[in-house]
Amino acid sequence: MKSIVILGSTGSIGRQALDVCRALPDRLRVVGLAANSNVTLFAEQVREWQPQIAALADENAARELKELFKSTPDFGCNFVGGAGGIEEVATWPQADLVLGAMLGAAGLKPTLAAIEAGKDIAIANKETLVAAGEIVVARARAKGVALLPVDSEHSALAQCLLGEDAKTVARLTITASGGPFVDTPWDELQNVPPERALKHPTWAMGRKISIDSATLMNKGLEAIEARWLFDVPMEKIDIVVHRQSVVHSLVTFCDNSVKAQLGVPDMKLPIQWALLHPERVEGDAPVLDLTKMNLSFEPPDAARFPAIEIARHAMQIGGSAPAMMNAANEVAVAAYLDGETNFAGITACIAAVLERSFNAARPSGESKLDEVFAADNQARSYAREWILKSRQ
Repeated sequence: MKSIVILGSTGSIGRQALDVCRALPDRLRVVGLAANSNVTLFAEQVREWQPQIAALADENAARELKELFKSTPDFGCNFVGGAGGIEEVATWPQADLVLGAMLGAAGLKPTLAAIEAGKDIAIANKETLVAAGEIVVARARAKGVALLPVDSEHSALAQCLLGEDAKTVARLTITASGGPFVDTPWDELQNVPPERALKHPTWAMGRKISIDSATLMNKGLEAIEARWLFDVPMEKIDIVVHRQSVVHSLVTFCDNSVKAQLGVPDMKLPIQWALLHPERVEGDAPVLDLTKMNLSFEPPDAARFPAIEIARHAMQIGGSAPAMMNAANEVAVAAYLDGETNFAGITACIAAVLERSFNAARPSGESKLDEVFAADNQARSYAREWILKSRQ
């Protein structure tokens, strides 16, 4: 029996992780839950799973949660709140593994806290590695804890690399569905409304990651994440559009042999792999019928979707530039969803922030954690200024 903590339990990944735990009650035990502010759903999860500790990051929501359970003093759950409460859940002594699925850069501190506490990490928060991958990987190595990827693409790469000599890896190839606008004409693409951008053709995801998939920024973030997880330079990481979302990633070796991991587009598969690693067990995912597959691969259209090259440029700048890019993206996506900028404005904002912050970015390898957070704050300020000016 493995005891786990789920950070971000009310989000898409968190809810699916609980589905996995529900299907495997003899193998997975939930001892801690944490989320942001959804009191109603979180209270339902706490009642069902009866964790030893539970936290909401929003302190007002945390107080409301405590009030809900005031009439059941013998419930046995330790209720905490705020950023400190999230870190308390992340470091809970009885946990063997922490699933980090909190949205955006907010997941960085609790992930680092869990690593310092010696917890293995199932990492679903790609922004943590984008903003501070060098720091996170170094600390995990120093503590001897595992970083187990939950993203379907990185889970696929990890599975393809099992038992292989890292020196024989020639290239990593991450697949992209292409999102909802893979065939949308450029003129129409500029002002597509959020409700269209949120309709992903093959995956059911949260709002922020759905927009990242529509701009292909998710693939830029994933390339950076893969660079740190697998110690492969960015120039050896490719992106290909694979509309069927069946081949999740591929590895090319020095002899030009290629390994790929295939599966139905269901996040429960990589979640289960990360939570139970190194063990494989039967799950409830559908069987992949290869006789019905018609698989295609094509290069992404860099002119229509510049986000991938923006991410590569951020890594070339190095230092705090990836953290600034990630922060600007979070602000720009939120602005788009709120009607404050158009679809094209998302990547335009990110590019402008990177250009403005070029001189502030430090050379690769010199970033420290406090500088990552300072860069994150500065980029958010730059992005909000850009959005305000673009509306005038």
